[in-house]
Amino acid sequence: MDEHAGYQSPLSGRYASKQMQEIWSSRRKIGTWRRLWLALAESERELGLDITQEQIAELRAHLDDIDFEAAAKYEKELRHDVMAHVHTLGDVAPTARPIIHLGATSQYVNCNTEMLQLRDAIQLITVKLATVITNLATFAKQYRDLPTLGYTHYQPAQPTTVGKRATLWAQELALTLEDLEFRLSTLRFRGVRGATGTQASFLDLFDGDHDKVLKLDAMVTEKMGWDPQQRLAVTGQTYPRIVDAHILSSIAAVAAAAHKFATDIRLLANRGELEEPFEKKQIGSSAMAYKRNPMRCERVCALARFVMNMPPNALQTASVQWMERTLDDSANRRMVLPEAFLALDGLLDVLHNVTDGLIVHEASVAKNLQKEMPFLATERLMMEAVRNGADRQDAHEVVRSHAIEVARQIKEEGIENDLLTRLASEPMFASVDLAIATDPSGFIGRSAEQVDEFCDSVATPIAKRYSGSNLEIAELQV
Repeated sequence: MDEHAGYQSPLSGRYASKQMQEIWSSRRKIGTWRRLWLALAESERELGLDITQEQIAELRAHLDDIDFEAAAKYEKELRHDVMAHVHTLGDVAPTARPIIHLGATSQYVNCNTEMLQLRDAIQLITVKLATVITNLATFAKQYRDLPTLGYTHYQPAQPTTVGKRATLWAQELALTLEDLEFRLSTLRFRGVRGATGTQASFLDLFDGDHDKVLKLDAMVTEKMGWDPQQRLAVTGQTYPRIVDAHILSSIAAVAAAAHKFATDIRLLANRGELEEPFEKKQIGSSAMAYKRNPMRCERVCALARFVMNMPPNALQTASVQWMERTLDDSANRRMVLPEAFLALDGLLDVLHNVTDGLIVHEASVAKNLQKEMPFLATERLMMEAVRNGADRQDAHEVVRSHAIEVARQIKEEGIENDLLTRLASEPMFASVDLAIATDPSGFIGRSAEQVDEFCDSVATPIAKRYSGSNLEIAELQV
């Protein structure tokens, strides 16, 4: 079939990186199945079962030469994906065929493979997230003391700095990174458990020897590159699906923090203060040629909403796993787990691009702040008047009456803010240096110092922890 004649997911065709797509690929999945079958057979042989070295060598020789067409034919006949691949492997490893999957159930390969995929996917996300945090820290240092208008309720408020605001974005992302690192540190392997998690089949294989069953579980876990001490104590047929809900909640939090950042950039772009990167020949609008739409940040928000809606799905799946398990999780999880990670992966690649090239229009930042500074400085102006002999209540009334009238005329008549000019004509403010009293740098508190403190205590340690990570930065499609 023509590749353009059928549906293709934009997550794989447009957004997600090759690294994340490889983690969730069929080749990675089935290749891991085969490695699990090898680890099981090796361990069973080492513990005394009648499995030959020739059979082990045959399995090892066919870890990656997967015939997907042959497996599809078997699955059409058998209606069972795992058994289809057991037969496919048995065709190329005929000597080993009798002992492939010995004592195991389908979830031996399914669950353990998914745990490995989840671990690798989280690790890739943490590396990308750390890179974004590092980018924001670098940006924050550069603009640590550039005053800008602060907002509460999206209304003008006490000034902050461009750099300090960037640390707020980075702080939220750092908290989500901390949570993901916790998920990694507490993730547990399913191991070798059998049809309902009782290990009965393996107890039969080893003639009732409980110690050998326990050793088998630990040996397979270790052969698959997992710490044997980090195994689930008990399972049903599957690992607990609440694990999926925990993980998806953690990556949804990353998406939420990213959405907040991207939304702020979109709002500031409207104010003419900050902009995402814009290519030389990039078209902002097919009709309005002058436009520089924040399409990267809009994409971040779009993908973030997709990821943020995944946790309820996983919670519902976890809640209906009757007794030892039901199969209504399977089709759902085939979509939810990979697509949540693919979407977040694509989102973080866009976020890396944006944070690596944020544009600050300092003149607009200063202009927007200065427009509001006379209002923001009113309390300080009153204090200066009192310091020069005025009555505080009288000063308050003078400032209040002028400020209300100026605010009215700005909104109704479109005048410029001339509050300082009006106050300069008042006798009680004649000796007050209005320019110094309204200098924005005197209103930013410890913003610059807080940037330094955040970078030293949070961002720099993150950068050091992930400095050796191998991250491929893909070319962004925008």
